[in-house]
Amino acid sequence: MPVTYELARNHHNPMEPHATIARWDGDKLTVWDKTQWVLGTRDELSTVFDVPKDSVRVINPFVGGAFGSGLRCWPHTIVAALAARVTGRPVKLVLSRRQMYFGTGFRPSYAYRLRVGSDRRGRLTAMAHDMDAETSSYETFTETVMPAGQMLYSMPNVSQAYRPVPLDVNTPIWMRGPGFASASFVIESAMDELAHKLGIDPIELRRRNEPSEDESNGLPFSTRRLRECYTVGAREFGWHERSSRPRSRREGEWLIGMGIAVGVYETQRNAAQARVRLDADGTALVVTGASDMGPGTYTSQTQVAADAVGLTMRTVTFKLGDSLYPPTPPHGGSQTMASVGSAVLDGCNQVRRQAIALAVDDRESPLYGVPAADIVVRGGRLHVKNNPARGETYRSLLARNDRPHLEALGSFAGAPSPERHSFYAYNATFAEVAVDATLGLVRVRRMLGVYDAGRIISPKLAESQAIGGIVGGVGTALLEHTVTDHSDGRIVNAGLADYLVPVNADVPEVNAIYLDGEDREADPLGVKGLGEVVHVGVAPAIANAVFNATGRRVRQLPITAEALL
Repeated sequence: MPVTYELARNHHNPMEPHATIARWDGDKLTVWDKTQWVLGTRDELSTVFDVPKDSVRVINPFVGGAFGSGLRCWPHTIVAALAARVTGRPVKLVLSRRQMYFGTGFRPSYAYRLRVGSDRRGRLTAMAHDMDAETSSYETFTETVMPAGQMLYSMPNVSQAYRPVPLDVNTPIWMRGPGFASASFVIESAMDELAHKLGIDPIELRRRNEPSEDESNGLPFSTRRLRECYTVGAREFGWHERSSRPRSRREGEWLIGMGIAVGVYETQRNAAQARVRLDADGTALVVTGASDMGPGTYTSQTQVAADAVGLTMRTVTFKLGDSLYPPTPPHGGSQTMASVGSAVLDGCNQVRRQAIALAVDDRESPLYGVPAADIVVRGGRLHVKNNPARGETYRSLLARNDRPHLEALGSFAGAPSPERHSFYAYNATFAEVAVDATLGLVRVRRMLGVYDAGRIISPKLAESQAIGGIVGGVGTALLEHTVTDHSDGRIVNAGLADYLVPVNADVPEVNAIYLDGEDREADPLGVKGLGEVVHVGVAPAIANAVFNATGRRVRQLPITAEALL
């Protein structure tokens, strides 16, 4: 079954534009910049201006959205710093919305050819992937578009060819669900097409091709609960109401269809550090060089710290976004909670253990001589596990011992090498659409995502991530398309008046279900990351629902009315 798919170039379009303030004090450079990695920007500036890294400070406590566009230091940041050095004065540079289309990256377009083979029972026998992806003429950009084709389904034969196509454009950059989102549209659309040709339910076809291990490397999965995602999603979404015959359900002029797709994203973990200080007044300070572009880093890391050190959240202060703080990996790839959170956990555990050790060795403490393993901390008070009345507060303990604070540097080493397991987060995404039979207009009516994403630290933040990822997927499926003038290569819709993104009227009923569980093989917190996986699989679920509604298989993104007429 040979098929060809075309995926349009997409731009990030965060609400906050890219902006930089640069100031030189002698040979010391301070930059306030929209970035998802203060250390990466610091290192780039250090290299460009040939100054030591400790002579450059990058500050960014807040990011007004980025979706990947802040994962590298762009030329305008260099220009601002250069202008500040030449003029001897601070310089502020803010890109216009139009300028962002030409200077801060984008999700690359793809021409993706796929050949799928199976037997008549739906058992996959082979997949051949042939990908052309745009890059710039002065740099080669690639993303992780290949792993999904290697490990998502069981099959004995896989071939893949990836060719970057140099063009006279600025360099692409990672955008939410990079690589996996593009691959999922192709693979999951093809799986739906195969299911229709074979007369097999799309969920059942996926079940029949569920692997027992990662066939790309022979490693066992740390967790892989896609079967449970299918079961829960089908029950909650009402999959039994779906007709296998396209164009068979109608409400007036509207054709109604349902679709499903699988999403997957790698669980990244990299080395990180966090400094933790418990002060004599019973409050704690946690600092680390991470970022917060919207997923709630401040909140979730404060939760981890408060729980580990035994304080309430209001008595913990969490600071980030400064290259002077302990190092962390980039704020992207859904790795912040696994990496930074594990470092925060380690630092807080060290401080708590220091306090317990101080108490059990202090003859004036009610906890003197108690085994350390029998002591817990709740609400800033240390007490015996089975005798809450016997204990004291951090404040009284530190004051009596003339200790202004306890401090520790928490660390997380990142993923081991070699890995012993295959680490991914998964989802099953369900969509219901209505298509105007006369005009070809597509309206998404409701969507459900069921996720195997490990431990969920904050259910509210997780739900928000799912809503954002799904809404972004609606844009990818139906609206977003960077249009270029073929005569000169310029972008003709470089602005939110012409580059369409979902608005409130486009957002359907959205629900998210996170399977209860954790992945202790991945990291000490048991998290997998969820900012990317909630976006992956949304576009093909919508495309498959459109086919179920209309009988028209659309292999280009975005899906337009013209393609359905």
